[in-house]
Amino acid sequence: MASAAEQLAANMNFSSFAKAKELQQRILFTIIILVVYRLGTWVPIPGIDMVQYARVFEQNSQGILSMFNVLGGGAVERMAIFALNVMPYISASIIMQLMSATIPSLEKLKKEGGEAGRKQINQYSRYLTVVLATGQALAIAMGMNAVNADGLSMALNPGPFFIISTVVTLVGGTMLLLWLGEQITSRGVGNGVSLIIFAGIIAAVPGMLGNALSLSASGGMSAGVFFGGILMIVAGLVLVVFIERSQRRLLVQYPKRQQGNRMVGGDSSFLPLKLNTAGVIPPIFASSLLLLPATAAGFQSQSGPEWLQTAVAYLGAGSPLFLALYAALIIFFCFFYTSVVFNPEETADNLRKYGGFLPGIRPGQRTTEYLDYVLSRLTLIGALYLTLICLVPMMMSTNAGLGGTSILIVVSVSMDTISQIQSHLLAHQYEGLIKKSKLRGRKR
Repeated sequence: MASAAEQLAANMNFSSFAKAKELQQRILFTIIILVVYRLGTWVPIPGIDMVQYARVFEQNSQGILSMFNVLGGGAVERMAIFALNVMPYISASIIMQLMSATIPSLEKLKKEGGEAGRKQINQYSRYLTVVLATGQALAIAMGMNAVNADGLSMALNPGPFFIISTVVTLVGGTMLLLWLGEQITSRGVGNGVSLIIFAGIIAAVPGMLGNALSLSASGGMSAGVFFGGILMIVAGLVLVVFIERSQRRLLVQYPKRQQGNRMVGGDSSFLPLKLNTAGVIPPIFASSLLLLPATAAGFQSQSGPEWLQTAVAYLGAGSPLFLALYAALIIFFCFFYTSVVFNPEETADNLRKYGGFLPGIRPGQRTTEYLDYVLSRLTLIGALYLTLICLVPMMMSTNAGLGGTSILIVVSVSMDTISQIQSHLLAHQYEGLIKKSKLRGRKR
């Protein structure tokens, strides 16, 4: 017998969406904010010699610049005011999550602070975002301000004023994007920061497809390779959707208890454990650790010592050593980040507090050991899946922006946004039923 919520969800159609005026306004607001973001990716930072910058970017476009350019929707290639995107905030949020699991004061604030504690940690994340964005912007500004071996600079008027103005512009762009993302989260549909990254990736897809078509038309790529790449992308999307929706459901039972003259309780529920608990964090961490040093060394490899040129060649995107280290780091961060976001001991204690237990497993330490046993094996499957998704596209192309990280982000954000839209439609249908019941009650 289907529940009331399932029956309502089954009745969702276009007519129910047409009646949900609030949802339509939220979607329209989200689209407007994303359009503003896309316009900002075309506004370049003042004082840059775009000819020199385009030459340097083309020489170093196979490393982390390519990945950040795809995530930013081409803003890095154009060195726009949104070139840093929201990546400093993503890094700051991850760092705060790690610190909340290791520093006792932050852990106490997270567990016992409630809503106020969560807001305080978010505020710390914003402060850390400013620090990280300032450091990244300063490195970019000093790199563009420097004079290369040819006596040329990417800055039209090199000097302290150019460095300060570039840092202020880039940091201000990141904080403006963060504010726009918060507006989407509160007044629109979906997670605002995730949707901004999603919009950047989707905006880069037509350019990639156009380049592939032009290569195929000019004979640089055969038709078989082109259609094979399309089929591989479709297969990757299907695999990601299947794995991201897969979960191990552990049966949780609650004992019956006597309340007055009757017995209550005895219900059962499920504890869902995802195959990929770490999400897209391991590939981002792994690629940043590998590509950032290689890209920084690539700027100096032409005029640097011979050992630096050798290191850049061995650690280039797509090289055997790079792929081996990339796979090892993805697997490591899968286990590390899963241990941070899911605590088997805390979960076992919560089950015991509410009287729940896993059938055949004693509450307490035995439940903790069993949860850790199941989670370790699920994490291994998730780590191998992430390694496959990220390495296969990179083995097919040295362009880091074409990796599986973009596919993971697109699929995850799409499923989350669709889920929120369905929740709004479900809430709208519940409101309609409540209004009808009240009108019937008045008539009686």
